[in-house]
Amino acid sequence: MQLYLPIADLPVNVFLVLAMGAAVGFVSGMFGIGGGFLMTPLLIFIGITPAVAVASVASHIAASSFSGALSYWRRRAIDPALASVLLCGGVTGTALGVWTFTQLRALGQLDLMIALSYVVLLTTVGCLMFSEGLRALMRTRRGAVPPRRTHNWIHGLPLKMRFKRSKIYLSVIPVVVVGTVIGFIGAIMGIGGGFILVPIMIYLLRVPTSTVIGTSMVLTLVTMLFATMLHAVTNHLVDAVLALILMVGGVTGAQFGARAGQKIRGEQLRLLLGLLILSVGVRFAIELVIRPDDLFTIRELGVNG
Repeated sequence: MQLYLPIADLPVNVFLVLAMGAAVGFVSGMFGIGGGFLMTPLLIFIGITPAVAVASVASHIAASSFSGALSYWRRRAIDPALASVLLCGGVTGTALGVWTFTQLRALGQLDLMIALSYVVLLTTVGCLMFSEGLRALMRTRRGAVPPRRTHNWIHGLPLKMRFKRSKIYLSVIPVVVVGTVIGFIGAIMGIGGGFILVPIMIYLLRVPTSTVIGTSMVLTLVTMLFATMLHAVTNHLVDAVLALILMVGGVTGAQFGARAGQKIRGEQLRLLLGLLILSVGVRFAIELVIRPDDLFTIRELGVNG
């Protein structure tokens, strides 16, 4: 069954897009992440312009994050103070990201920049997460005790603030910087950034795992909602029909993914997630090298239209 997407300006198979949404929703529910790092490349692979894919997936991520953030809020697993400081940087980074997105689109370099960003970011993060997950799995099998976390130079920075829900005393400088970077990346690449934000908050900022995921979902929700509004107003690239189909599939798949994730141990989840991220990055690199013309078949329409 073919359905015409007005903004993307091409027909797509509804069942294929629904299946993609369900698959990404399953992954999101299993790993507790937004899934934009997987959805945006998949949309590009089926012929949708990278610019439209990024803008439309942002709305999908915002909708997916809302239910998750609400659930964590009810369980008091969100640090409001930490989320507020993160959002100070996140909103600024999102606005800067959308502005950069618009400038690159006007110069005709947006599609190439998105592709290169995915290749570099996903392969780097995927390698790091895969290796860390593999080490954790080996430690578990040997019965070794995980290394004790110690404070680093970040905890010596000034302008400290006490985050009561997370029970940490931390400078607001790295928190704002992290929020800015995540917002900027999300606006340009169409990703929530949870797979980057959560490890940073745990391993660098030493935020307890009990509040990490819920707090990161708040940042993802607000920044992606803001990015969607800016993309719709400034670039007119948000395809509401595409976003709606993805939401329906994503909500369905997330329910099954959450159940599957509860049956797998933490180190195994990190290993699988790292492998998945690395695989997407490698696939993107292969497409970019072997079939660059197919990957960007409608770049000219995206720039001039």
